[in-house]
Amino acid sequence: MRHKKRIALLCAAAMLLSGCLKLPGERELTYSDTLFDTVIRVQILDPAEPEVIDGVKKLCKYYDTLFSKTSEESDIYRINTAAGAPVEVSQDTLTLLKKGIYYGDLSNGLFDITVGSVSNIWDFKAETPAVPAPETAASAVSHIGYKNIIIEENTVRLLDPYTLIDVGAIAKGYIADRIRDYLKENDVKHAVIDLGGNILVLGTKTDGSKYNIGIQKPFDETGNPITSVKIENQSVVTTGIYQRYFEIDGKIYHHVLNPHTGFPCENNLYSVTIITDSSLTADALSTVCYLLGYEKGMKLVNQLDNVDAIFITNDEVLHYSDNFLK
Repeated sequence: MRHKKRIALLCAAAMLLSGCLKLPGERELTYSDTLFDTVIRVQILDPAEPEVIDGVKKLCKYYDTLFSKTSEESDIYRINTAAGAPVEVSQDTLTLLKKGIYYGDLSNGLFDITVGSVSNIWDFKAETPAVPAPETAASAVSHIGYKNIIIEENTVRLLDPYTLIDVGAIAKGYIADRIRDYLKENDVKHAVIDLGGNILVLGTKTDGSKYNIGIQKPFDETGNPITSVKIENQSVVTTGIYQRYFEIDGKIYHHVLNPHTGFPCENNLYSVTIITDSSLTADALSTVCYLLGYEKGMKLVNQLDNVDAIFITNDEVLHYSDNFLK
């Protein structure tokens, strides 16, 4: 058995941060941490007071608690453990859940933020990972259904008390957007937000040039990029099967789970990268399009305004959306 685990890096840190030029007298402010089950880094390239980066830290820690599945202080934990009773939650949680429901509708239920019962039976961090038994997966799938989420004013309840919400597929995108908003409110014009490979850049580099974001070559041991994109004021997010997976008897089991089967999604894709203005949109669509598969996923992207995509199929061929970065 061969076991591998990766954090989605997009090859971005080295490529884009090494090229961030600072003007004379500028002071770089950076906040790095391990939150949201990944390594994060927020870098302000403008002259700014240290209090601004302190505010980023507070914001990140707030959201890390708010959207956690395991912290007893989180809205998600309280909803999941309320046995179907209504739970009063924050506006952030309401907004995030409504977005999750929207993408559930958009994907005809393939994207489902109540996948928690299934994600709980897969442990991609284990030293000796195991494939759940079919009956275990079937039982978990029986409690999946985002239409079990009932939102009434500022409360949330679950029709099935065994349903479990897991916002891992959209939370980092939402948080990146909120960090961007906070930085803009504090007159920051140039910054890089990297939440474990969810990249969102504010403006351009300080010299006016665009950021160069590398897209990781699937399963490459060195982390070398297979291609790159140049962006400003945009987000780049990749969903790929090489990010968290293990292999048993030559078969790869990855973290992109099909809520209809309880097992990893099976198609001919290695990864989907989405480039657009909102990191939440990029985060959600990268997963939605992976779950839909190449043909349906690309068709969806080509119907959307201001959304670009790179699909990498399992023959390592790159496929670009119709209006790619025009």
